[in-house]
Amino acid sequence: MIALNPSDGSIAASAAVTPCQATAQWLWRTVRCDLVPAGLLPHGLLPWGLLIVSLLMAGPIFAQGYPVRPLLLTVGFAPGGGTDTAARIVARRLADNLGQQVVVENRAGAGGNIAAEAIARAPADGYTISLSAVGPLAVAPHMVSNLAYDPRRDFAPISMGVVFANVLVVHASVPAQTLAEYVALANARSGSMTFGTSGIGGTGHLAGELFRMMAKADIVHVPYKGGGPAMADLLGNQVPSVFASAPSALPHVKSGKIRALATTGATRSAFFPSVPTIAESYPGYDATNWYAFIAPSRTPRDIVLRLNRELVRVLSASDVREQLLQHGMEPQPSTPEELARTIEREYVTWGKVVKAANIQAQ
Repeated sequence: MIALNPSDGSIAASAAVTPCQATAQWLWRTVRCDLVPAGLLPHGLLPWGLLIVSLLMAGPIFAQGYPVRPLLLTVGFAPGGGTDTAARIVARRLADNLGQQVVVENRAGAGGNIAAEAIARAPADGYTISLSAVGPLAVAPHMVSNLAYDPRRDFAPISMGVVFANVLVVHASVPAQTLAEYVALANARSGSMTFGTSGIGGTGHLAGELFRMMAKADIVHVPYKGGGPAMADLLGNQVPSVFASAPSALPHVKSGKIRALATTGATRSAFFPSVPTIAESYPGYDATNWYAFIAPSRTPRDIVLRLNRELVRVLSASDVREQLLQHGMEPQPSTPEELARTIEREYVTWGKVVKAANIQAQ
């Protein structure tokens, strides 16, 4: 328990005085011993001075006891997709580390933008965070003129989560066995070769559009509200191909229900070592996916750092890492500053692709 003595500005505490508390103590002594005697601050304003100093101290004090209730971890896509899978794996261990339940909530739609907007408007108290993706954080501003948030202003980066390449998969009934055959089949069918993705502006969509431009392939985008629904329609042969996340595609590739033609990273995926990259056929192609943890922009710095420490611990744990790797995702924890730089770099890169492909939100 920490208390400020109004008579002399001293701090009574069972723990050592923090730098912020020492600053508050100095401010109060300045008010009490210098400003009031000099007539610069009337005695009637002393209670307000005490209140201001107390508020200055409150943030760090409250953070010391954080968290005292369950956290909400939002996901911008439907259950069954890669983001949802990663969030639920991490949430279980994060709850153990924090000593509070971490509830995963799916707010699907608009390529993850709905969940991102909700985070931008959420209370900045550390109890609502999100596992977001490259689409909402680096692509949407270039596509949506009336976007209700600014990813570089309205979020506090916490840590990178996972990175991985997407994979172009086709239903087993599609005759194309290679990427070249897929392009030839698409061009022969003139507009009937569709590719599903988790939503407009997501990395699957961007990967597909970049491929369409570089390969001059006649393929048409079909957006879904998450990777789960897209994969369900592929398995049901309602859409012939999907640019999917590795987590959602891997088990079905192994079962033979769908076929992997190419991955979207610059190098071959450790999860699909026999599957070529698109870059092997079209040099310079690269569309790596990533998921990252964010909070509302005004979340106290010490809470952000606490969450960062715990998430780094979770993502570095051998069992969590193994679970994520089994789903095709590589854990890549970072500092908040490193994540901020990644968002900025991807913001610029994908902005150029959106403009070149004339991608527009619907």
